[in-house]
Amino acid sequence: MRAEEVLRRYATGERNFQGEDLRGQNFSQRNLADADFSGADIRGTNFAGAVLRQACFRHAIAGLQRRWILMQWLAVFLISGLTGILQGFLGYSISVYFFPSRTADYDWSSLASDVVVAVCCLVVLLGACVAIARQGFTIRAFSAISMLVAVAGSIAVLGAILGTGKVAVAGSAIVAVAVAVTGSVAVAVAVAIAGLVAIPIIAAIASSIAVLVAIAIASAVTLKVSGEVASIIAGVVAGLGSFLSIGLGIYIARQVTSGKPKFAVIRSFFLALATWGGTRFEKADLTQADFTGAILKSTNFRQSILSRVGWRNVKGLERSLLGNSILADATVRDLLITGNGYKKTYVDANLQEANLNGFNLQEANLKWANLSNATLQQANLKDANLREVLAIGTDLTNAYLTGACLEAWNIDAKTKLSGVDCQYVFLLETPDSLGSRERRPHDPDRVFAPGDFEKLYTKMMNLVQVLLKNGVNREAFAEAFQQLMDEHPEISYDSIQSIERKGKDVLMTLEVPETADKAEISHCFLQPYEHRIKELEAHKQQLEMRATDLRDIALALAAKPIVTQAIGQGTAMQETYDSSRNVNIGNIGGDFTASEQALNLGEMDISGTVTNAINQLPDEPSVPTERNLKQLLTQLQQAIQDSSDLSTGEKTVLLEQVKTLAEVKQTAEPERKAGMLQKVKGMFEATLKSLPDTADIVEACSKLLPLILIALGFPV
Repeated sequence: MRAEEVLRRYATGERNFQGEDLRGQNFSQRNLADADFSGADIRGTNFAGAVLRQACFRHAIAGLQRRWILMQWLAVFLISGLTGILQGFLGYSISVYFFPSRTADYDWSSLASDVVVAVCCLVVLLGACVAIARQGFTIRAFSAISMLVAVAGSIAVLGAILGTGKVAVAGSAIVAVAVAVTGSVAVAVAVAIAGLVAIPIIAAIASSIAVLVAIAIASAVTLKVSGEVASIIAGVVAGLGSFLSIGLGIYIARQVTSGKPKFAVIRSFFLALATWGGTRFEKADLTQADFTGAILKSTNFRQSILSRVGWRNVKGLERSLLGNSILADATVRDLLITGNGYKKTYVDANLQEANLNGFNLQEANLKWANLSNATLQQANLKDANLREVLAIGTDLTNAYLTGACLEAWNIDAKTKLSGVDCQYVFLLETPDSLGSRERRPHDPDRVFAPGDFEKLYTKMMNLVQVLLKNGVNREAFAEAFQQLMDEHPEISYDSIQSIERKGKDVLMTLEVPETADKAEISHCFLQPYEHRIKELEAHKQQLEMRATDLRDIALALAAKPIVTQAIGQGTAMQETYDSSRNVNIGNIGGDFTASEQALNLGEMDISGTVTNAINQLPDEPSVPTERNLKQLLTQLQQAIQDSSDLSTGEKTVLLEQVKTLAEVKQTAEPERKAGMLQKVKGMFEATLKSLPDTADIVEACSKLLPLILIALGFPV
């Protein structure tokens, strides 16, 4: 079918072009989005610059048309002949240095020195092949060859001087060595090209022709110039040189086709010849196209948009021109073709916008990999290492993530976690000093319920984490956070999700809007906080003295007795008591009344007691660092009372701790105060330990409790 007919049908709404013969047709710069070319013959077809979004090329046949294959075969034979001629004249040149005149006139006394020169030439030729095979066409390889030439030249000079004293012979030998090295490289390149552009049998035939041409030319020319003996030597040298060079060329061809980096410099040149006349997709938009099972040998994909393209079971891709796409990496290319990454390593791999739907990546090491905008729907990532992977915009819908390591992985609001099947994950790649990998959920006997993983990590997408070195300074924290709220009105104290200790440091987690600049928010808080810390350090002694004075005054006031009088039957009575230890909740002589209290079977409900204790606190904080302690305790009390995850007994325990927190404010002794707060913290942790991290009460406590402890002067 001609291109004009395809475009006409496409314009009328037809999209099915399965099995059509489109060889050599031109669709350059055309829009063929959603077209179905399954099983079509697209050899030599030009799709350069075309829009082929979501196009289907399943089991299509791309590559070269027969006439182009024939032309490349002819080119291979031509290259083989030319390289044979070069190698033949190389053998002739070396033999002439052995026999500078006719055989009858040859000075046989110089035979030993000539043999030394010949051996040096062959050793250098062999050394050059080994150096190139190990190092590739690099400066290091050619430096090694230069050293070999220098050593061989020195030996040749010594042999010439000891044998005949003719330094000219040694000089000629050095020239011959240089020619041998150059010839071997040229032949290697030629044979490598032959191995890429032709089928193996053709390359083998062409290589044999090169050897025969080399031997024939070396023998014939030398016979005419120097005689029978020189002709035989020339043929042997040319044959050995050709075999070495062709062997090197075959090795290079295999290394180039497999994408080995040491031959990356010449790979593009070789592949340009291999794809000359083949199917062209350069600069085409192939977003979400499907090439499953296609034959893609000799196809040009340079500068194409290959976002989320399906490559399963394609053939010949290693012999296509792939440019700088993710396919240029042989390891990644193998994964995309086979779909099997079980226990394989892809450390720091570029898998950006890759189509990994349904892939088996169980126990794969994807540490530091770039998975941005990739699709891993239904992928098996069980026990995979996803440490510090870049998963911005990644589609993990219905993926299996049980046991995966998610240490410091990077996700955002566009990362899709819907339907993720996950029972537990680890937040550390290697165990810490206590042997823990930070399993989530913490309890080894518990697993995520359906939807828990998505709920937990969806919240993390819009979080900013700020690390405060060496703990929290309350004054600096209050001032810096106030400045942050002034500059970012969308942030409030309610944005604080948690404040947790990390060794000597404290990690504060903030929830921010989806469109917020996370880096700017972090900088906006840390800059004034650290600046204030430096100021406080500069005045540390003055602050310590002031704190000591205030503490002494508070202790003195707390210890001062209060005198009250009660009038009865004309007699005055005095009673002394410590106000810090007594709370008057009603009129003892009359009916029992207590504000906002409740009675339960004749006993006072713990909620009423907690409410009364909280009401003893001032409505407004005395200093900014207390941050509305009364309001925080009220919120914590309400969260405990409303929780459906806590039993009645557990609620009672936690409400008792809230009451203790309210009473701590009335406690003056620092040691007693610290002991009470430590006990409260321990009771909360012990009671909530058995609940899942996603439980509402766990989230409320992780948010409110650190703020309360900071307000009371307890290090988080």
